[in-house]
Amino acid sequence: MTTAPQTTDELYQALQENDRRPYGRTRTVTAEELVDAAEQFAEPGPLIDALLELQEAYTYGSEPRKSPVVFARLLTLFDEQPDVFDERLRHQLFWRFKWVAHALRQLPEIPLTSLRQWLTEMRERYEKADLGLQPYYGQAYQLAAHVGEDTALAYDLWAARTRTRLSDCEACETCQRARYLLRAGDDEGALRAFEPVLAGKESCKEEPARSASYALLPLLRTGATDRARELHLTGYRACRRNPSMSEEVGRHLEFCALTGNEARGLELLAENRNLFDEVDSPLDQLGFLTGVEVLLQRVEGLGHGDLPAAGYPGRTWTVAGLRAEVRGRADDLAARFDARNGTTTHADRRRARLDRAPLLERLELTLRTRELDDVAPATPVAAPTIPAAAAVPESLPELILRARELDEVGHPDAQACWARLRTLVAAPDYSHPDDPAVGPLVRLRADLLAEEAHRAGVKDEYADSAALHEEAAALYDDAGEPADAAVSRACALLATAEIPPQGEDAVEARVAGLTDAHAAMVRLHEETPDLAPYQEARLLRLRATTLAVRLQTSGKEEHIAPVHAEVDLLHTFATRHEIAGQISGALLLRASTHAVSGDLPTAVTEIDTVLDWLKEHGPAWHIPRTLGLRGRLQLGLRDAEAAYADLSEGLRLAADWPADTVDTTRLLGDLAEASMRLGRPEEALRHLTRSAEADLRRGSRTDAFCSYSNAAQLSLDLGRVEDCIALLDSLLIEPDVVSGELDDRLVAQLRLTRARALRTGEDLKAATAEFVALAAESAGWDDDPGSHAMIAAETAVLLGESGEFDRARAAADQALAAHAKAPRYELLSNCLRELARLQAQQQGPDGLADARAFLTDAGRIADEARAAEYEAHGRSLDSALAYEHGRVNAYAGEYEDALTALDKALALLGEPGREDGHADEWAECVRLAGAVEGLYLERPAPALTRLDAAITRLTALGHAEDTESLTALAARLRDEA
Repeated sequence: MTTAPQTTDELYQALQENDRRPYGRTRTVTAEELVDAAEQFAEPGPLIDALLELQEAYTYGSEPRKSPVVFARLLTLFDEQPDVFDERLRHQLFWRFKWVAHALRQLPEIPLTSLRQWLTEMRERYEKADLGLQPYYGQAYQLAAHVGEDTALAYDLWAARTRTRLSDCEACETCQRARYLLRAGDDEGALRAFEPVLAGKESCKEEPARSASYALLPLLRTGATDRARELHLTGYRACRRNPSMSEEVGRHLEFCALTGNEARGLELLAENRNLFDEVDSPLDQLGFLTGVEVLLQRVEGLGHGDLPAAGYPGRTWTVAGLRAEVRGRADDLAARFDARNGTTTHADRRRARLDRAPLLERLELTLRTRELDDVAPATPVAAPTIPAAAAVPESLPELILRARELDEVGHPDAQACWARLRTLVAAPDYSHPDDPAVGPLVRLRADLLAEEAHRAGVKDEYADSAALHEEAAALYDDAGEPADAAVSRACALLATAEIPPQGEDAVEARVAGLTDAHAAMVRLHEETPDLAPYQEARLLRLRATTLAVRLQTSGKEEHIAPVHAEVDLLHTFATRHEIAGQISGALLLRASTHAVSGDLPTAVTEIDTVLDWLKEHGPAWHIPRTLGLRGRLQLGLRDAEAAYADLSEGLRLAADWPADTVDTTRLLGDLAEASMRLGRPEEALRHLTRSAEADLRRGSRTDAFCSYSNAAQLSLDLGRVEDCIALLDSLLIEPDVVSGELDDRLVAQLRLTRARALRTGEDLKAATAEFVALAAESAGWDDDPGSHAMIAAETAVLLGESGEFDRARAAADQALAAHAKAPRYELLSNCLRELARLQAQQQGPDGLADARAFLTDAGRIADEARAAEYEAHGRSLDSALAYEHGRVNAYAGEYEDALTALDKALALLGEPGREDGHADEWAECVRLAGAVEGLYLERPAPALTRLDAAITRLTALGHAEDTESLTALAARLRDEA
């Protein structure tokens, strides 16, 4: 709080603003400051309200030690000045006796006699105030359950009594009843009791999140795994990072540990690291830490005790180290509570949770399935993934010669040999063999650099690839291998030309760079003597590839023939020397050139030829890639069935080779597209997530996050809102996202999709906060005002839905300013019309002037669009605007203006036709005009004439489905006549 309130109006405004903040230190500190500020006012009312706000902040901020102190002040004020407490304040005061009872249970240093004394005072106060005692008996039962006494009598005394205005909300009481059944071992009975809350029929600040956390394991034990998964996703999101729900977070960690989702559990633990420091309630700490220990115990038991884990601040933790720390603290807390209570209840309950065996071997909880082996810093591994089956020679000279032999023909098993050699050469005690066939160490170092450069190029790290190839070439020169040096320099030329240039002339610059690179390769080829056939074939392949990339970049017809000429040279040479890999490479380049040129049928014919060749002559590892290309061509020809078959077979065959042999991420991405075209979106979703996981394994994190972004959007489109949010939550806490290393626009897209999912899931508060933050950030995107216009427009509408029209107006103005730089006619028109509708609907006549201002802006947008000859993809901007004028005026009670606007909208729409796509829009306009005219202007006769004519016309045109609302309105008008 920057400045202390000087008037009671300012104080109450500050209290309202603080009430909108999430519970936590910021809200609590502000509440403390507001109590200090309220002390200056003579009247006690502001101080009472400030104290109530402070106690709420302590209660829901998990600071139970402070809550009773604040309540004591309130109770003193009530005893001294009871008349100051009106009905609202009196209700609040007596309600919070329960908060104090709850707070005292949380503190093991408070003697059990003090807890009972407080309940006695609560009973006496309630009786003196002539209030029902059901709330008192509720607290008495909760104390009995906490202590571990025989709860049957206490439960009956509470549950059998009639509820009062001061009873806990129905959702909280439902949770208590269900937990009573759980303690009795009745899972099915407990789940039946939970159901009204879990179904959303009863709710409050803690519910249904609290009930969901307790229902997870009973659901698993009764076989309702899908429901358990659903409640884990929704329930966890509602309690994560919340100090007052730390015990519930612990139960979600336990759920992960018992369902084979240990990696997700560690991820959630990292997301909730703040709870180690921010939870001041010992009882909540005990519940949270026990859940943490269940998870860590399971991870360590699986042999991963050395994995990093998020724990207490101030040091780094491993799973094993944190588990030992947590165990000691939790054991101490349980012992303190049991000592206070004179029972062993808390130690027994804790031991039962820790002794519980996993309930499922594996339950897929999210779209992003991770294993414990995947829990590592976000840096790619240095060496490629090598299958265990790849055998390498034991002898060092044999290993070096085998690696070169396999590399000459492009065999995938060369990767295993190079990986082994890289490890051996890096060792301090490495001794290079003195063997003329092997050559000097400098040549081997050049080989390793060239292989590393190739892997960098595969990952599109062109600058690194070019630098490594140049370094390798220099070492080859030192080793007296000029032919290998020439090949490396040619690779460096292509890698350099593929570095994306910047600026407006980027395409032209890249084409020029590729042209120059090709010319330099030709000179290099001509000037290098004594090339072995495989080396010359590689140079020819690089020349052809360079021109193929140039064609792909420019798309110019004049660049087609040079590619074919180079491909013919390569094919002829490779055929003469029987170099199978380069023969198939030439055939593939020829097919892809036809595809880039737009001749897909010829490209498919060429691919068929390649496949026939490969099946007879090999190499077999080229077949998956060739099937992938044919599958993409079939997608281009709109033959999704054929594409799906090729891509599936390619993916199956790719599994026979090392991971980097075939671009499986591309295969999976294309298979996702084919699945979508075949109407199999759920399968497409699986392929997208697998593609992302494959990219992560090879260190291509940007590509992985792009695929995950597509998967998140698809899951949202499929209505899998919680899956979408869980996936994005998992991505947004990745270290390179948090540190800002990942592309900021890609991260913004992830956040935007998450905000839209939150809105779809009706979490409007969280959605609004995210949209507002994104709108503020995107305001600085000078290179992309169109995206800012989109985000600001969506933000404005969401603020309007929340009734915050001043902020909505400001966001809309931002969108309009961005639209002036990068027009988004339809987007802005839709936004402004919706804001006008919302304001008129919510505020009636009081909001009419501001609503009309939105429509005036929308009118200007429509004029601009008309002048720019823009055609809307959806409704006509002009007719939609006229309709909205009618609706807005109707909401505000200006019915004549409304009818005039609706008649204008109908005129703009025109009469619908048989094949007309706007019959439904026309029917809605007639309906609203009929309602305004017949119901509000009380002119039923012309309204019925309008409606009957419309019904007749629509029916005759075959649009009977659009007449239902018109028929219902006409019947109502006749009934009321």
